[in-house]
Amino acid sequence: MKAAYVAKFAERQLLTLLLTTLIAAQFAVGHVDTQASDKNSDPSPARAAFELFKKLGGKWVGRSTKGWEEKTSFKTIAGGSVVVEDTPDAKPDESMMTMYHLDGDRLILTHYCEAKNQPRLVATSFADGGKTITFTFLDGGNIPTRDRGHMDKLVMHFLDDNHITKQWTWYQDGGERWLEEIRLVRQR
Repeated sequence: MKAAYVAKFAERQLLTLLLTTLIAAQFAVGHVDTQASDKNSDPSPARAAFELFKKLGGKWVGRSTKGWEEKTSFKTIAGGSVVVEDTPDAKPDESMMTMYHLDGDRLILTHYCEAKNQPRLVATSFADGGKTITFTFLDGGNIPTRDRGHMDKLVMHFLDDNHITKQWTWYQDGGERWLEEIRLVRQR
């Protein structure tokens, strides 16, 4: 009787092991299939928008609604994972830089500002088929409270391959203080 019990126990253990292996194999196959179908599906709005940023490579001239002109350039670095917007002459004696990158399925920018802070904004809205992207404040360096003056919002409009607009909003002391629009034209 004891031998029959041991045999039944061993049989159940073997059956449990087989079922566990089958379930694990099904999970692994389902997991692989999910990843393959993700690669074939449409990209997220953030990924599609990032591809637009990558196409901006080159030199641009911008005109601000505040009355000044800027020369800027865009380039993609770090294996295609970051787009750098370099504005060495944003205003007289001012130099700034903005970097755009994906963080998972989020599009993030970090703006290195003449205000000596580094606001990070996240894309929160994609309109006009993804050609209008709204970034809103997430957090930032050297911004101990949200009321410390910083660039708080950016709306980018991709008009065509050679024309874009940027609308920057400054936030300070509990509210938006000013808006500036810069119209950029690609240089040939």
